[in-house]
Amino acid sequence: MTDREIIVGHELGLHARVSARLVKLAAQFNSRITISRTDGPAGSEADAKSILSILLLQASHGTRVRVLAEGRDEAEAIDAMCRYLETNG
Repeated sequence: MTDREIIVGHELGLHARVSARLVKLAAQFNSRITISRTDGPAGSEADAKSILSILLLQASHGTRVRVLAEGRDEAEAIDAMCRYLETNG
């Protein structure tokens, strides 16, 4: 299991288009990937392969999140997911 804490860099946060691209990216990996708000209530965790789950996090620009991956390609998954979340693409 690998995890990393980052700050959401997208100007509008995890809105629909960004979340859809994030789900598409997560689907490329075999690992189980979750994203959780570090400032949110306990249990505020999203499956990175589910757009609805990500949207329910309501993570705006500047929100601190933890990305966790578990599986055989977890290191690559964490790197790709965090790189995407931190940029303003």
